[in-house]
Amino acid sequence: MGKVVAIANQKGGVGKTTTAINLGASLAILEKRVLLIDADPQANCSSGLGIDVHHLENSIYSCMISGLDPSKAIHSTDTPNLDIIPSHIDLVGAEIEIVSRLRREYILKGVIDKVKDDYDYIIIDCMPSLGLLTLNALTAADSVLIPLQTEIFALEGLSKLKNTIRLVQEQLNPDLKIEGVVLSMFDRRLRLGKIVVKEVQDNSKDYVFDTIIHRNSKISEAPNMQVPVLLYAITSKGSRNFLKLAKEFLSRNEEGSVVSNDNKSEAVEK
Repeated sequence: MGKVVAIANQKGGVGKTTTAINLGASLAILEKRVLLIDADPQANCSSGLGIDVHHLENSIYSCMISGLDPSKAIHSTDTPNLDIIPSHIDLVGAEIEIVSRLRREYILKGVIDKVKDDYDYIIIDCMPSLGLLTLNALTAADSVLIPLQTEIFALEGLSKLKNTIRLVQEQLNPDLKIEGVVLSMFDRRLRLGKIVVKEVQDNSKDYVFDTIIHRNSKISEAPNMQVPVLLYAITSKGSRNFLKLAKEFLSRNEEGSVVSNDNKSEAVEK
């Protein structure tokens, strides 16, 4: 049975979609069967993997709203072992459409449960908000991975998200764990970035991955080519960062060391 990981942060522009695409692709290249679920109406995860989101018949919206079998919405990608259930602009109205439904927070979980046995990992790219769609993702997930941009307001957003996760644990999904925090868009030339990294590591050392994703032009260029950075520039720093992150992710899971409030990780990278 596959592990479900939601990639979430209510702040936009922190690297959620970039992390979803490139961590998913890295795990796939490491011979894990991976399904990405694009749960963001902007559909950047879908378009970044070559899906024509303007001419889709089936999407995660169809699965959640119309009850479509998710196996009919799965698209293969250019990366071996990596599939995706794409998003659609109609998803922007899904929160209104499901608000009156019974057990509305569990709709996405019901979709995922139908294909969970076919994959090693299912990664959900969440929208930049803490609305009903994100609650659906957190309710369906076994763990949540939090990308955090190395900028000054990072800790404020992290605190709010941790509070939301705690509420989800108390009311909807008691088994939800924090997979970890991934520091992203780091530029070692900037003093502010180094200050933020140290502050995040000092205040959230129980959660932070050792691997830091550095700002890299190839990571930014890859979505325009509609492929992960590993297929666009395999020797780039961005590719090396995400492969390292995937290996650390697998090491944590193989050792049963997924981070929770009661299960603390090792020391982080300085």
